[in-house]
Amino acid sequence: MNRNLKIALYVVLAAAATYFGRSFYANYTGLMSDSAKKAETDLVNVPTPDYRTKDQEISKSESKLGVYAGGFFVCVVAVGLMLAHDVSHFIGGRALKVLYNDEGEGIADPEYEIAEQTWADGNHLEAIGLLRAYLAKNPKELHAALRIAEIYEKDLSNHLAAALEYEEVLKCKLKPERWGWAAIHLCNLYYKLNQPEKAVALLHRIDSEYGETAAAEKARKRLAMVETPVGEAVAQESSAVSEESSS
Repeated sequence: MNRNLKIALYVVLAAAATYFGRSFYANYTGLMSDSAKKAETDLVNVPTPDYRTKDQEISKSESKLGVYAGGFFVCVVAVGLMLAHDVSHFIGGRALKVLYNDEGEGIADPEYEIAEQTWADGNHLEAIGLLRAYLAKNPKELHAALRIAEIYEKDLSNHLAAALEYEEVLKCKLKPERWGWAAIHLCNLYYKLNQPEKAVALLHRIDSEYGETAAAEKARKRLAMVETPVGEAVAQESSAVSEESSS
C-alpha cells in the first residue's frame, strides 16, 4: 500500500474511533442522567408517565449506544491490525538483515536504507533494482540478495524469481547454519513450483554436507515424510509451516 494512502487511512480510522468513542460516552452519560432524574420523583404529586414514549426513547438510546460501541470497536481493531502488520514487516526486514549479514551485524548504509524505504512505500520492483545496485557495490552483503528473494516471494508472489535468487545465494560462501536455512527455504519454494525432485535432492545435500546443523535435522525430518506413501503431499502442505520455522 502506498505510504501516503496508509497514513491517510490511519488518520481516518483514528478520527472515526474518536468520534464513536465520544458519542458513546455522551449518550451513555445522558442515559444515566435520565435514569437518575426518574428516581427523584415527588411521592405526593406523582405525574402519570407515558410509558410507551419513554420505552421508545430508551430503546432508541440503547440502539445508538450499540452502534457507537460497534463502530469504536471496529476502528480500534482495524488500527491494531494495521499496526501489527507494519511492525511485523519492519522487524522482519531488520531481523533478516542482521541474520544474513556476512559479518553478523546490521548495516546502516544509506543506499540500503533508501532501498528499504522504497520497499516500504510499495515500490517493490524499484526496491529490487536499488538492492541489486547495492549488492553490486557490496557483494559480501548477502542479506541484500536474500531480501530480494523475500520481496519476489512475499510481495510479488513470484516464486520462480525467488527460487533463482536463493540458488545464486547458495553458490556463495556462507556459514553452515545460514547456508542450511537458506537451502531449506529454497526447498519450500521448489515444492510451491511443483519441483519435488529438486527439493528432495537439496534436502539430501543439506543432510550430507551440513549434517551437524539444525537445518540438517529439519531436512532429515522432511525426507522421512517424503518416504512415506503420502509423504509428498504432506511435505507440500507443510512447506509453509517449515518456512516460518526456518526464517
